[in-house]
Amino acid sequence: MVISVPDMNDSFSRIVLDGKEILLRFTYCVSGGYWLFGVYTLDEKPIVASMKLVPNSPLNLWYRDDRMPMGTFGAVSDNEIIGRNSFLNGEAEFVYLPYKDLGVEL
Repeated sequence: MVISVPDMNDSFSRIVLDGKEILLRFTYCVSGGYWLFGVYTLDEKPIVASMKLVPNSPLNLWYRDDRMPMGTFGAVSDNEIIGRNSFLNGEAEFVYLPYKDLGVEL
């Protein structure tokens, strides 16, 4: 599933994945030139925060928490760096992959 990244330097987006309602936070670090990602409760308490978006790498594969959906998040890109406008211009996509679709048994 492709998830839209807002055209903002810092944002929260409410989403339901695998029956769990959460907030996704996307933050662009201007001084470092990279994106950060986090998963939060509906009252904006962090479950997992400040994960640097690295292209083609699962972000939360090693983070287990019952409040998280049963899958992994990631940024897909042919580029080595995901820039401020990479999601807008189609150079990158932010995705959610359910574990069941990846053949992961928990």
